[in-house]
Amino acid sequence: MIVAGCDVGSLTAKAVIMRGNEILAAQVIRAKSKPEESAEAVMKCALEQAGLVMEEISYCVGTGYGRNSIPFANTVESEIACHGKGAQWQRPTVRMVIDIGGQDAKAIRLDDKGNVTRYVYNDKCASGTGRFLEVMADALNIDLTDMGAVSLSSNNPINISNQCVIFAETEIVSSINEGINLADIVSGLHKALAHRVSALAKGIELEEEITMTGGVAKNEGMFVALQDALGRTIKKMERDPQINGALGAAIFAAERLKN
Repeated sequence: MIVAGCDVGSLTAKAVIMRGNEILAAQVIRAKSKPEESAEAVMKCALEQAGLVMEEISYCVGTGYGRNSIPFANTVESEIACHGKGAQWQRPTVRMVIDIGGQDAKAIRLDDKGNVTRYVYNDKCASGTGRFLEVMADALNIDLTDMGAVSLSSNNPINISNQCVIFAETEIVSSINEGINLADIVSGLHKALAHRVSALAKGIELEEEITMTGGVAKNEGMFVALQDALGRTIKKMERDPQINGALGAAIFAAERLKN
């Protein structure tokens, strides 16, 4: 049987198609204005990659903030449960997942079956989310995907004193005008975000085996900054960390179909 997971987030939409333990297709696209449009578009891309049509999908689980707007989902599941399930499937020894999304950040503790035992999340302030880096990339006039490489060349990261995105942006503009090295500014931004997210994770006690999911996990500078803030090694995902929520949804779909 072929199953699918569709994760519609605030900035991106993801879809994964699976048969057994094989991933047949995985796609990530920029979110459109309406969640249902994002879902339709990303699933179309995934179906084309797999050489399938929607009628061949036996079961689909939706997740993400737009999960209730996915027209072809049989059922929905929370992002927290899906990220836990996807991470455990990829790395069975992982017991904590840190996911930095576009609108929130989550820290999730798992048991040996990928079930969530405890979690905490922040969706009240953009300064602890991927949106923070997106705003700062615009302020610095650099591509968001280049931030990781730029920050790794820093020798003297700046300290960002303001936690509010608006005030932090003003602080960054002042740093630019003062001629401070771009790498030091970007590295300072990563450290500021890492500090906020690590405080979130430490609030539910750190596990030994930790992984990072979501699109921000592909930012090597942020990955290193979060390791430093946690004082722990973070295990990298075997596959694109951005598809992890959709992957977990597809695994849930397979379990529900089996049951």
